[in-house]
Amino acid sequence: MSGARFVDVPASPHGRAARIAVHATGAGPLAVLLHGYPLDHRMWEAVRRGELAQRRTLAALDLRGHGSSPFAGDDAHAMERFADDVAAVVATLAPDGRADVVGLSMGGYAALAFAERHPQRLRSLALVDTRAAADAPAARAARDAAIAVATAQGAAAIADAMLPKLLAPGADPTVAAALRAMIAGTPVATIVADLRGLRDRADRTALLPTLQAPTLVVVGEHDAITPPAEAAAMAAAIPGARLVVAPGAGHMTPMEQPTAFAAALAAFWDTAG
Repeated sequence: MSGARFVDVPASPHGRAARIAVHATGAGPLAVLLHGYPLDHRMWEAVRRGELAQRRTLAALDLRGHGSSPFAGDDAHAMERFADDVAAVVATLAPDGRADVVGLSMGGYAALAFAERHPQRLRSLALVDTRAAADAPAARAARDAAIAVATAQGAAAIADAMLPKLLAPGADPTVAAALRAMIAGTPVATIVADLRGLRDRADRTALLPTLQAPTLVVVGEHDAITPPAEAAAMAAAIPGARLVVAPGAGHMTPMEQPTAFAAALAAFWDTAG
């Protein structure tokens, strides 16, 4: 499977109908890659070009409103809506109806919602630079402040504010430029809907001990947004979970250290089956 295609998903109580763009390469069982906020499938490009494509069909989604997926008009992008979109993709593309789900940051929140709502479609789970807890009051207030900035100043202002927090010190300038371009190119309506969904997402900490699928937790050594200590606690709460701390990475491990990330994911898939 190669190239891009669209999967149509119907409206639900969690959001309007949408068309989800899927950028797939490789061969083998389906692996779904879920990007962070406010990015798109291109954050996985270095990973998709590597040896993982020999092990899996790597399907990098553009979540609704991102990349090639049109904005559906939702006031908020609920994690449950993202999860149901992913389920529609898996049902359409996976021969056995299941997928390895890999989610970074916001994509990790969506992956946890997917694990809760569609466990029968989950082969394995990789939670990357993310957390299970809901936003604390201060973080919720910061989301509201970011909504105001995006509305008044545009996506470029969001990119300028976020970039220093996303990457480890001394990050590759090429990676920084690509990351900034992705954020600055995201429609403001999408950014606002994302922020509302992030602000209001459910706390899924209690879900962790109930997870039955093989699970990998990956975190950058210098991740300032979801720090290694928090990732370690999350991994400890999941039965049998494996923790990998990626040296030299911040919050964007698959972009900053794609070779190390791919090696960790390959080793995990080898043991997960």
